Amino acid sequence: MAAVHDHDIAHAHDHHPSGMMRWLMTTNHKDIGSMYLWFSFIMFLTGGVMALTIRAELFQPGLQIVQPEFFNQLTTMHGLVMVFGAIMPAFVGFANWQIPMMIGAPDMAFARMNNWSFWLLPPAALLLISSFFVPGGAPAGGWTIYPPLSVQMGMGMDMAIFALHIMGASSIMGSINIITTILNMRAPGMTLMKMPLFVWTWLITAYLLVMVMPVLAGAVTMLLTDRNFGTNFFNAAGGGDPVMFQHIFWFFGHPEVYIMILPAFGIVSEIIPTFARKPLFGYSSMVYATASIAILSCIVWAHHMFTAGMPVTGQLFFMYATMLIAIPTGVKVFNWTATMWRGAMTFETPMLFAIGFIFLFTIGGFSGVVCAIVPIDIQVQDTYYVIAHFHYVLVSGALFAIFGGAYYWLPKWTGHMYDEKLGKLHFWMSMIFFNLTFFVQHFLGLAGMPRRIPDYALQFADFNMISSIGAFGFGLSQLIFLVVVLKCIRGGAKAPANPWEGSTTLEWTLPSPAPYHSFETPPVVR
Repeated sequence: MAAVHDHDIAHAHDHHPSGMMRWLMTTNHKDIGSMYLWFSFIMFLTGGVMALTIRAELFQPGLQIVQPEFFNQLTTMHGLVMVFGAIMPAFVGFANWQIPMMIGAPDMAFARMNNWSFWLLPPAALLLISSFFVPGGAPAGGWTIYPPLSVQMGMGMDMAIFALHIMGASSIMGSINIITTILNMRAPGMTLMKMPLFVWTWLITAYLLVMVMPVLAGAVTMLLTDRNFGTNFFNAAGGGDPVMFQHIFWFFGHPEVYIMILPAFGIVSEIIPTFARKPLFGYSSMVYATASIAILSCIVWAHHMFTAGMPVTGQLFFMYATMLIAIPTGVKVFNWTATMWRGAMTFETPMLFAIGFIFLFTIGGFSGVVCAIVPIDIQVQDTYYVIAHFHYVLVSGALFAIFGGAYYWLPKWTGHMYDEKLGKLHFWMSMIFFNLTFFVQHFLGLAGMPRRIPDYALQFADFNMISSIGAFGFGLSQLIFLVVVLKCIRGGAKAPANPWEGSTTLEWTLPSPAPYHSFETPPVVR
């Protein structure tokens, strides 16, 4: 009996599903990481097509391409798809690929749950996108789905709520997995303060996710019962309060913004020391700054609501708390700059994206401080100034870091070097067209152009035309990235063990012994 049992076990271990079943049933963190990355790229292109439709409509005044109702559906779905379908899954893909390798773990802690947390996403995405095709169409109240608008919409809203629930469950499962893996599966000797910064940023991000995702679930569940079961949480006529939804939503929504940027900080903190050939400046201060940002992100939510009628003392608190976040963020920017200072820098594509990230993200940070000042925010609330601000943070911030990380680790993932010329072309096209698209929107906002409108006054025509041209340039530039990745997967120069001829960040994060360079004279780079 025992012999038969042993034979069965051996036979089970020999069995490797192939084709589609391999991907459906895989528990390998690398496979799951790859699926997350491909899924996020598909969603990125989907959200991008929506954005280009919006910009095509805004190319000139008047209604050209879409009806106002459909325009509002596009703005709503663009936000939901980009946040929950593109940026977040991309960072989870990086986490799956890199964290086990960076901490010396054989795989993620809960391998089957890892598979499950990915496979929740495609049905959720399908549910979200298919809301376009039901009576009443997709939700059209902005990605923040504020009532009372969101209470009055058709069944597309219910589909979106269900999709958000499923994506939230996926995020929570992924986060539990990441926390357990990092805390329990580090190699001997890998203390917390020796972990690469990417691992640190994801540990902190995962805690944030576990904390705030259930809050979003609560908000959309209350919305669901208001819509379908006659409750009055947000219905003023029934004694509810629509502003309560804003508080609950933004208690999730503001930490969510940092959930989308902290892993980006981690990626940039891996790239810069490699290409500066220097240890990261101020490792422990970077860890503490990341933790501070996460904690502060939970007490600033109502800065999204300065025009919702809160008391002056409330406005003051949220104004000062928001400005406080600039301090740890500034620490990070100075540390990255100090890391590059007198380093033996080379400018391969990952480094270009990292430097582009620091430069443009800082602009987004400054416009954020501007929005934190209550009297100014009351003027620019719901204008294109806010649009420009958060795209500087989330496109040139999160997205540029994702591109940088992809180029940085592609040789590791595929065994081949990517096409450096095409990579640099992708960077410069993205950089130029991104600024063309979003920089002028600051001026539109300051001049008073409201967001989420399909038509506008003649005075805004020129800047809108520039913005739309930039958007199409930026969108088409992303196809270069697709070509680079496909070429890299199919072949190319074989990647050496250390493709960047720099020190791996793992060595640099060790507090002792000191690196053999004093860096008074930068090392010669071949």
